[in-house]
Amino acid sequence: MTSSPNPTAAIIVIGDEILSGRTKDKNIGWLAEQLGAQGIQLCEARVIADKKQVIIDTVQTLSKAYDLVFTSGGIGPTHDDITTDAVAAAFGVPVIRHPEAERRLILHYANTDLEFNAARQKMADIPDNAALIDNPLSAAPGYIIGNVHVLPGVPTILQAMFEGLKPRLPGGIVMTRITVQCSTGEGNIATILSDVEASHDGVSVGSYPWMKPGNFGTAVVVSGLDAEITTAAAKAVEAGVRAFGAAANIVNADGTLQD
Repeated sequence: MTSSPNPTAAIIVIGDEILSGRTKDKNIGWLAEQLGAQGIQLCEARVIADKKQVIIDTVQTLSKAYDLVFTSGGIGPTHDDITTDAVAAAFGVPVIRHPEAERRLILHYANTDLEFNAARQKMADIPDNAALIDNPLSAAPGYIIGNVHVLPGVPTILQAMFEGLKPRLPGGIVMTRITVQCSTGEGNIATILSDVEASHDGVSVGSYPWMKPGNFGTAVVVSGLDAEITTAAAKAVEAGVRAFGAAANIVNADGTLQD
């Protein structure tokens, strides 16, 4: 585990369809925002193939390295949905037909014109001793085993399930992020930004160039867990860029100038 004052996390996106480009991942960015809003520091995200040993190795590696791991994909009813078998193997436990998961699925399909066939019954198979994550949209649950939270790949279902999961997750200090808009290229102010980061403990400074018709500049984002130090660093960026001779202003989240 890391020594961060906040809980740390990793995301594993599982699916050949993501790696092939046929399906575009929409889960990493959304989960990153949700975790950050809860004070959980996302440290790593990996996209891996539907290969059992790859899933086993990745789950074991990241679950040892971080406080929390979230997976998406591979828990549906088809033959290539192998995430559950791999996660169970990673923890050295068998897969069982979970009575409560099965009950929820039977109830769900009883209210549809779909048959609760063998393929769909597979979605009630859960690693032994795992805790279920409710699925308010399509009933098939995710689960928690150890520090690994197993979620589906469909973004709308993943999001609905994560909303219910949030109260069960640890929280931390929410990162303070302050943007300084600068009317110059990032190459001109790189030394200023480096010096500010080095002189303000626990602060990171990122620069993001932008161009518009007839205009260009750099959005400098100053981030840190200590709001006072982060604010001081943002003001130092603003002052340093102005001393260089370019306009610089701390802006609100909507891009308007701060009072």
